[in-house]
Amino acid sequence: MSRAASVEDGAELARGAAINTLAMLASNFRGVFTFLVARLLGRATLGIFTIAWAATDLLSKVGVFGLDNSVTTFIARSEAEGDRHHSRTLFRIALGVSVSLSVIVAAASVVAAHAFGQRLGQPPEVVAALTLVLWAMPGLALYKVGTAASRGMKVMRHDVYSRGFTETVGTTAAFLVAMALGARASAPEIAAIAGTLAGGVVAVALAASLFGEGGRVRLPLAEARGRQADTAAVTRKLVTYAAPIAGYDLLNTLILSLDVVMLGFFIGKAPGVTLATVGVYAAAVDVASGLRKVSQLFNPIFVPVVAAMAAGREDERAAATYGHLARWTLAILFPLVAVMTLGGGALLAIYGPGFRDGGLWLGIVAVACATNAFVSLGEVVIMVRRPRLNLFNSAVTSVVAVAANLWLIPHYGITGAALGILLPYLMQGCLRHLELRYLFGWPSQARELTRPIIAAAAAVLPGLGCRMAVPGIPGQLAAVAAFLAAYVGTWRLLGLDPSDRAIVQELTGRAAVPR
Repeated sequence: MSRAASVEDGAELARGAAINTLAMLASNFRGVFTFLVARLLGRATLGIFTIAWAATDLLSKVGVFGLDNSVTTFIARSEAEGDRHHSRTLFRIALGVSVSLSVIVAAASVVAAHAFGQRLGQPPEVVAALTLVLWAMPGLALYKVGTAASRGMKVMRHDVYSRGFTETVGTTAAFLVAMALGARASAPEIAAIAGTLAGGVVAVALAASLFGEGGRVRLPLAEARGRQADTAAVTRKLVTYAAPIAGYDLLNTLILSLDVVMLGFFIGKAPGVTLATVGVYAAAVDVASGLRKVSQLFNPIFVPVVAAMAAGREDERAAATYGHLARWTLAILFPLVAVMTLGGGALLAIYGPGFRDGGLWLGIVAVACATNAFVSLGEVVIMVRRPRLNLFNSAVTSVVAVAANLWLIPHYGITGAALGILLPYLMQGCLRHLELRYLFGWPSQARELTRPIIAAAAAVLPGLGCRMAVPGIPGQLAAVAAFLAAYVGTWRLLGLDPSDRAIVQELTGRAAVPR
């Protein structure tokens, strides 16, 4: 692989990441919704909504059935072959199947929640919230498939408009309107339904605009039947490919939501586990979840890029691209984790009285979310080439997650739940690393990660020193400032990696890349 090709790939990823950064920053404003729920309705209501939403998010994976990830790969391949009609067909099939299945799953889940919710130990208010918020699932399906189709066309900016602005603003506005109309207890659930539906409709409309629908043409009977047969064949192929993706996506979400879902079964039964403390933990999870979104800077553009490379058997080029992204991801994650671990109490204090106590939980969950964001790059590569491996990884990890939570929560309460998601993510990362290294034959990425690791190691001591020397929130703020100053200073001494410097030059046009 030529140096020029590597630089061009890195520049393409950087351009896509720049657009995804806007989407991530805009979507983080949904934290305003969590803040308003905490401030206006209290910790217990936030805990109730978080448990109900975690269950809904988990069940939505059944409704979408992995068609979001698979349609990105299929459309990217179709566009690489210049077949726009096939791309349009894939989009319509994925949209129809996912929305229909989401409605069916939502209806069945509502019936099951009414019949078995309280028998399984769920508080009545959690059951009531769940039966309402489950109807956000069709909106989630619209958003996920619409955004996935846009990403398959290598258009990243649509997510800024659909989720970043429409869903975020729509959720907050719907919450305030529901509160004004007197629907206090159910206001968070109503807001979630309205926001996801609005974001989903915008995502689908934007994706549809990429395919040039045009007017309908009446086809001869033989040609119409041929297209119907072709559509049926495409549906079978797409659903078959999506099945293992749906399996590991469901298991990944189970791992992601398991701590909150299982805390719902231990309300009043484990040390310190109440609806109020679950609300504090929910705020910590909401803050830490921003770290997972770091992967969304790169994964959306990485999927179509690596899919095209896999189709051309360009393994060396794909490995080099993966190395770029691994270094960039780690360089971003280190300072964010430091802010949340060293200054967790100060961050949570903005949610109101009592939330500051969740500083320890925020630190643990932050490390878990950062681990998940970093290792998700490996998931993308495996999904494109051997998706059943991801299913195996997630199955093993989910078993570990269930066992860890069942043992840790009864003994350590909320802290046990936080540790219960950290351990599975560490195991999942090890599995993906071993598979890329020994099954795919990719070289070690140790050299690629040297600079961010050295910078973080040099910044840890000043941060910890300030944290131990100065008590309370002032000490936390001083520790964060000391870490960030040392981190930036070390990076300035080390300088950019030569390949990153070449990518910057390519993007800015300051120097030509030798060919």
